[in-house]
Amino acid sequence: MVRSPVRISFAGGGTDLPSYYERHGGCVVSTTINRYTYSVIQKRRDSRIQVISSDLRVSETWEDLAGMDLSRTSLEIPLAVLKQMGCGGLAFDMFMSSEIPPGTGLGSSASVCVNVIKALSTCLRRPMSKYAQAELAFHVARNVLKKPVGKQDEYASTFGGLNRIEFFADGSAKVTPIQMDHDLAREFESRLMLFFTGSSHDSWRILKEQETVSSSREPEATSALHRIRDLADEVSCALAKSDIHCVGELLHHGWESKRKLSAHITSSRIDDLYRLARSRGAAGGKITGAGGGGFLLLYCEQKHQPAVREAFAREGVAEMSFLFDRQGSSVVVNDPFIDGDEHCGKRWTFYSRRNPAFQAQDVQ
Repeated sequence: MVRSPVRISFAGGGTDLPSYYERHGGCVVSTTINRYTYSVIQKRRDSRIQVISSDLRVSETWEDLAGMDLSRTSLEIPLAVLKQMGCGGLAFDMFMSSEIPPGTGLGSSASVCVNVIKALSTCLRRPMSKYAQAELAFHVARNVLKKPVGKQDEYASTFGGLNRIEFFADGSAKVTPIQMDHDLAREFESRLMLFFTGSSHDSWRILKEQETVSSSREPEATSALHRIRDLADEVSCALAKSDIHCVGELLHHGWESKRKLSAHITSSRIDDLYRLARSRGAAGGKITGAGGGGFLLLYCEQKHQPAVREAFAREGVAEMSFLFDRQGSSVVVNDPFIDGDEHCGKRWTFYSRRNPAFQAQDVQ
């Protein structure tokens, strides 16, 4: 079994798009959190590959990968990875589950792609460096599936931890862990709050719009992206110097700059919630991911958190607790191509508990 985390980003979002970093170089600061996507692979005794997604409640079985059309399946991510990794002729079941639904701004789609790559490379005994794993995941999303994605989500999920991630004009990237004292890291973690705004979003549309704006070289948009890039430097420097107190203010500056890129990044509902949080003591925050919905990340000292929670509870906005993840994409159980119904039964029980909305279905 393999698991890969999702992430929260503090600064730099948008500068990881090729339309920006290929001209100016990009940089983001993010951390992964203890919410994961999972994959389990089990050998079959016939010539077919079956992929089961508990989140989509879909099961598909393929025998001829080369002939499969990516546009005709809701399991386009695992199918694209299977094709890219040359899995034709193999036979196995792959079970997939996630603790975070798509469209919530935490990089769940990238986490799924990274996770499938890690699971397959482990089971097939084809070791990959973390950089190669992240780049393959980006290639699948960007070039195979034609999604207007940036690179930060794939790198965050692969490497794990609190990182400064730089993107260079030649397409290369550099991941630099931000080292913090353990107690200070715990304090920083305790000052962050995540609230679900009640709606998922079409991140592809927002990212496409941001990419168009970035490519147009409009002065206002370019200036906003430069400021977002500078804020990533400021946040990484502050964290490296153990100065967590200014992070909330920097998040607020980033939010003000990001909303200049697209009218769809925020909404009247999100703006109202953000103002409410600030009025109750939150220093700053941002919508996770491309914007438009999903989770609202807040930086708030603990003494103000009860007031924020109470105000948001009255608005019907739920909080999601979390801790930092430091491992990234990793093997939890290393048992490639295990045979036997006993193991399979245990895993189905495990995933059914984690995702009660999933109703087990008959497999072929």
